[in-house]
Amino acid sequence: MRLIITLFMLAFAQLFFNVAAASPHAPVNVSTHKAEKKSARDDERRKRRQVKTVTKKTRLSPVQKLKTKKQKKVELTAQQTPAKKTSLKTARISKNKEKKRYGHQRLLKTAEVTTSEPGTIKMSKSHRQRYQKARETAMTKLMGQLGKPYLWGGTSPHTGFDCSGLVWYAYKDLVKFKIPRTANEMYHLRDAAPIKRESLEKGDLVFFRINGRGTADHVGVYLGNGKFIQSPRTGKDIQISALGEDYWQRHYIGARRVMTPKTIR
Repeated sequence: MRLIITLFMLAFAQLFFNVAAASPHAPVNVSTHKAEKKSARDDERRKRRQVKTVTKKTRLSPVQKLKTKKQKKVELTAQQTPAKKTSLKTARISKNKEKKRYGHQRLLKTAEVTTSEPGTIKMSKSHRQRYQKARETAMTKLMGQLGKPYLWGGTSPHTGFDCSGLVWYAYKDLVKFKIPRTANEMYHLRDAAPIKRESLEKGDLVFFRINGRGTADHVGVYLGNGKFIQSPRTGKDIQISALGEDYWQRHYIGARRVMTPKTIR
């Protein structure tokens, strides 16, 4: 019986040693495992953090400070000058637009009339109407004398006219200045602007040299379309003639404009 018990105990001891040999030799320590896990997390956090670079500030000398200030000023001016230029440009453009708009508004208020005289004359609506009425009045007075006899020195529709007397009668009450009495004085009148033949308009005075004495001794009034009204000579009546006729082309010496927007009363 003792032998059986002894054998049983030996078998149990042998089994125990076999189980111990199969298990790990070193026991696992929980505290060390936690510590290792925490250190691994700390390492990962350190890797994720950005590394701050520490730069040491170097002290500059006064000369170097002045140089750096000048460089900064140059850089700032270089950056700002294009902006200033563009701002000035835009300001000028806007100013020009305002001027144009203001000028356009003025044009709407006042009517502009361009004549064949050198330069442009600006007139209000009322002044333009007065100018047109004066021209029509002169033409009406002239055309009303057709068929009247020539009279040397005549200035009245009751007796007749000579060439300069007809012009004097038509314009004497319509212009600001005094109309001379002879054709030569009219030709040299300072208040009458010289007009080229291709720029003739209705109402312009046309002058001729008939006797060849170096003076303008005949005058008529241009009616348009190459026609002019005149009081020719003794024995003839006031009539309309063609400026393109050979006779008048040979003796034509020039033209003057006595009635303009500036000269009417």
